[in-house]
Formats: sequence, C-alpha cells, structure tokens
Amino acid sequence: MSEKVIIDSLGIGRALSRIAHEIIERNKGTEGLVLIGIRTCGIHLAKRIAEKIREIEKCEVPVGVLDITLYRDDILTKKGHPAVRKTEIPFNLSGKVVVLVDDVLYTGRTIRAAMDEVMDFGRPDMIQLAVLIDRGHRELPIRADYVGKSVPTSKSAMIKVLLSEEGLEDRVILKEEQ
Repeated sequence: MSEKVIIDSLGIGRALSRIAHEIIERNKGTEGLVLIGIRTCGIHLAKRIAEKIREIEKCEVPVGVLDITLYRDDILTKKGHPAVRKTEIPFNLSGKVVVLVDDVLYTGRTIRAAMDEVMDFGRPDMIQLAVLIDRGHRELPIRADYVGKSVPTSKSAMIKVLLSEEGLEDRVILKEEQ
C-alpha cells in the first residue's frame, strides 16, 4: 500500500482558516452560531475553527462534542461492544445554526447519525456541515457546506487525518493499494 501526504500542517491551517471565514460570511456573523465536533478528530477541528472565528470576529462560538456510536446504522453488525463516549452539548440548540464538524466525509452515514443525535438535543434553525476532506462515494444524499479539500479516491483507499491534539504531526495521508 502506497502512502502519500496530501495535506501538510500549513495546508490544514489554511483550510481551517478558509472554512472559518466561509462560515462567518455565509451566516452573516456569529449570532446564534454553534460548532459541534464529531468524535474524535471532528472535536479538535471544531475547536480550531472556533479559535479562528474568535481571532477574526473577537467573539466566542460555543463548541460541543458529539459521540454518534449509538446512532450508527451499523452498530448491530459490528463485533464486540462499541466504545461509547460522552456527548457534551452544554447549550440549547433550539433556534441555533449548528455547524457539524468532521474530518472526512465519505458515505454520509456518520453525518446522518450525527444529525439524528443533534435533533434529539433540540430543534436548530439550520444544520450545516464542515469537513476537512471530502473523498466522495456517498451512499446518502448528504453534502458538505464547507470543505477543506476534495480528494477523489478509490473505494479501497484510506484517508487518515493526523492531528497534534492526538500527539501526532498535523497532516492528512492517503493510502492506496498498488
């Protein structure tokens, strides 16, 4: 399997800056805006985007954490017991613009599960989606509102997002079979 860095640390920073600017522009500021990161990398990316928004707009945007484990449609097909971790949304979602943040958008099933869970916490005015990588191959009619980079891949390829918050060097790796 060949391995190639498709985004380095600087590229990740630039992509998140662009996403932050696009979120502010599309929503005409930050009024009623909240970010919710999908475990695990989505949490780190949501916090980074919130920090960039704070630098630009000089205001704090609340950040929540979503663990979609129990909302997945493949939970019964997985072997063993799923590791369920805490969802932390310490703010009301009703009437808010929720931006879900994830690292890689692939089939759309993770995002569907995330939207189901968000709706259990309230009725936001709107749900938007920000992803660092969109690799295609959708199985559900879901698209991202904000994309760091589109990377068309084969179905057998793997994309791995590595982040400093996990003790790794920031980068995105594409692994493909030879």
